[in-house]
Amino acid sequence: MRQIILDTETTGLEPQQGHRMVELACVELVNRRFTQTNFHRYLNPERDSDPGALQVHGLTTEFLQDKPMFADIADEFLAFVRDAELIIHNAPFDVAFLNAELARIGREPITDYGTRVTDTLRMAKELHPGKRNSLDALCERYQIDNSKRTLHGALLDAELLGEVFLAMTRGQESLVIDILPSESLNHAAGVLQRPHDLLVLRASEEEAAAHQDQLMKINKASRGQCLWLALEETAETL
Repeated sequence: MRQIILDTETTGLEPQQGHRMVELACVELVNRRFTQTNFHRYLNPERDSDPGALQVHGLTTEFLQDKPMFADIADEFLAFVRDAELIIHNAPFDVAFLNAELARIGREPITDYGTRVTDTLRMAKELHPGKRNSLDALCERYQIDNSKRTLHGALLDAELLGEVFLAMTRGQESLVIDILPSESLNHAAGVLQRPHDLLVLRASEEEAAAHQDQLMKINKASRGQCLWLALEETAETL
């Protein structure tokens, strides 16, 4: 299962008014794991950024003037994201800019390249109705370190969003296991083969205490829905 966490920075808020992308970042997840294979480009928008946008991302016209235009990197970008699930926070905003850039060079909308789009802002609103669901708020809620985020940057924001997305979708690991190829499971005739020389390392008291502390944090963040704690309580009553 290949997923791409995508984020952009732009010269303003409205592609219909001629605003352009100035930064594009994609972070790859395969089977819910970061692969460290990313796509990241600064782009020459052929115009200045609005003062408000410049204050957000800090990418000046002087810095961007020698960077490639979107047309120069479009083929590489489309090859990177083709047939993947795009994970985007406030997806309509970024998709509108992507489609405007693609239309400008005579290309089809992004979803015509086998991609499908998941909006993490919509997910967060469903999970946490009535609460702030900005990227910073979600990092705080899921205890993800965003201390380096002094300015908005597409690559850093995509990496943080990847951590947030994994935290919001905990419990889906079993779905990934179900779709892994059978040869990766090391089995014969449907029975898992366990090595005879398997070494079992017991957790120290400090490690067990740290584990319990993490479970309590997860339980608090999930409003009492930590399944591991529930299983431990059930086991203690048996």
